[in-house]
Amino acid sequence: MTVGILMLVHTALNRAEQTARHWTAAGCPVVIHVDLNVTTKAFRSFQERLSDDPLIQFSKRHKCEWGRWGLVAATQSAAELMLASSEDISHVYLTSGSCMPLRPVNDLVDYLAASPRTDFIESATTADVPWTVGGLDEERFTMRFPFSWKRHRRLFDMWVGIQRRLHLKRRIPSGLVPHMGSQWWCLTRQTLSAILQDPERRRYDSYFKQVWIPDESYFQTLARLYSGNVESRSLTLSKFDFQGKPHIFYDDHLQLLRRSDCFVARKIWPHAHRLYEVFLDGRDAEGKRTEPNPGKIDRIFAKAVERRTRGRPGLYMHSRFPNEDWENGVTCSPYSVFEGFSELFEDFETWFSKATGARVHGHLFAPDRAELAGGQSMINGCLSDSAKKRDYNPKAYLTSLIWNTRGERQVFQYGPADNQKVSWLLAKDPNAQISVISGAWAVPLFKTNRNFADLRAEAAELQRVESKHLQVLRSVHAKARIRIWTMAEFIEAPMEPLQTILDEIGVVRDRRLAEAPKMVDLEGFGQFLQNLKNQGMHPYLMGDFPVDPAPVNKARPPRKPYLVR
Repeated sequence: MTVGILMLVHTALNRAEQTARHWTAAGCPVVIHVDLNVTTKAFRSFQERLSDDPLIQFSKRHKCEWGRWGLVAATQSAAELMLASSEDISHVYLTSGSCMPLRPVNDLVDYLAASPRTDFIESATTADVPWTVGGLDEERFTMRFPFSWKRHRRLFDMWVGIQRRLHLKRRIPSGLVPHMGSQWWCLTRQTLSAILQDPERRRYDSYFKQVWIPDESYFQTLARLYSGNVESRSLTLSKFDFQGKPHIFYDDHLQLLRRSDCFVARKIWPHAHRLYEVFLDGRDAEGKRTEPNPGKIDRIFAKAVERRTRGRPGLYMHSRFPNEDWENGVTCSPYSVFEGFSELFEDFETWFSKATGARVHGHLFAPDRAELAGGQSMINGCLSDSAKKRDYNPKAYLTSLIWNTRGERQVFQYGPADNQKVSWLLAKDPNAQISVISGAWAVPLFKTNRNFADLRAEAAELQRVESKHLQVLRSVHAKARIRIWTMAEFIEAPMEPLQTILDEIGVVRDRRLAEAPKMVDLEGFGQFLQNLKNQGMHPYLMGDFPVDPAPVNKARPPRKPYLVR
């Protein structure tokens, strides 16, 4: 007894010829179906090249198209010819021209001989199938699909929509329970002949001609009627990506294919010369008495799918630029944003860099230039301080900066005078630590000697921008670690919030912070705010700031002694 091989060939006829001769060299008869879409000249040449091999036959040709009945008709014709011409076969194995045996053919023959009554065909009900892609599970069996999904996609979708709206459904033939699974099966002679010689075959064929992707359901469903022992798995290694497209195996997948212990793999790239040399030229002729186990490499494919769909956290590139909110992490590592601190404290960047060891930038999104740490004009990743280049894509500028400096904490200043296009990015980024002293933007205005009418107009605009920014930070969609203080409440006790910020960054200190950075002189600032009010501009973001604030960090008066009797 031996195994009959059915080959559905569409392209790469030279590789199909090589594979067919490999099967017959081991004594397996082969029936080849060549897609009717292949030109007559190419088919005749292919047929002549194989005419010297008595174990190779060609079946009636059908036009094959993905998702259409032609693939099932081609399989039926090839199977009928195989059963009629080869009486000594125990199983029939369906393959394609792009399939390749991974183990010696005798291994497969011995394996099937040990299971003479077992049908190896992936067959599961629609409720148990997690891999369908396209939104049509049960509907593929209850609707009609007269239009090609690939050639007439618009008509296909329109007709599906009409059937849904009008609740048009067709009846599944009595006795059939629709099953689905891989197209690549290995059936016993008894089961396959029962399917092809069924008295109800014409009725079943008529029904499945209107099913979507019938090659994944026809034999999978009918095998359940006649098989006494279905092993619901395929002996062919066939992996699919998240879009339902088959993975293609190349030369660098050699060790991966060896580890699978599967008998056959699909789909092999026609130009994978190394794979064809190793598996078809006898270099892997040593047999294995191991069970096919594609699960051993499932983890690698799952990781590949995750990398393909999600990418690496915080990495954006031209080959994979995700849709908004589809990214796997907005940025790749934690960073800190300070709003109002450099305005309130003198030389804040230098102090914070010494206190934390982080790289502290000025206002990265300032109107004139990106104020990179140390006055640099360029930073890791060739990121320039040019405002024009930065503002071409501010989001990409920030994510690139964090990616290219990963391993080092990045800190930068931000405010209402800066480019606000990254406001939502900062708010929705879980890696961002945002500390805000609202209203501190008024301090530089207070220090300037400008026309008060101009100061009033600029203050009103800055307050409007910051107010809108604070609404974003307080949104229910914000995921960053956000702390907001009004300027009035912050200057009452600046040590506590600074210590909290340092602790959150993870700075290890022998003792708690004893001295805050030097605060700018705010004498007269309260009166400045009052003047803005008098001119009709109400500076409410500073909080309840007194006209004459008490000196910062002034020692509290000693408590009066009291006696308890």
